[in-house]
Amino acid sequence: MNLKRKERSRKNESNYGKIYQGCNIENAAFTPTNCAERTAFFKAVSEGQKEFSAIAIVGNKHDVKSGEGEYCAPCGVCRQVMMEFCDPKTFKIFVAKSENDYLEYTLEEILPLGFNGKNLE
Repeated sequence: MNLKRKERSRKNESNYGKIYQGCNIENAAFTPTNCAERTAFFKAVSEGQKEFSAIAIVGNKHDVKSGEGEYCAPCGVCRQVMMEFCDPKTFKIFVAKSENDYLEYTLEEILPLGFNGKNLE
């Protein structure tokens, strides 16, 4: 795992090896704020990518040193966006504090009984 940018960055890897990076897009009213995970997904989708294999999530508070603090897991809205584009059984989510300190999950593990387009068929 190569983590070059730490602060609130997310890297989303497509099934074709291309990496899309995102960042938080803050707003004074919290509702329109867009998390870095969704920014990475929406950037990829806007460029025609619709299949993904993994995402690496690295973030922390401003006053916490790299490698310290807590893991930064995706919010519920971001998990739902992942359900729209990813196979929950195989899509990997890496939450990391550093290149050597990370946890690996599948989407299904962090969003059991997820809802996606197949539920509407």
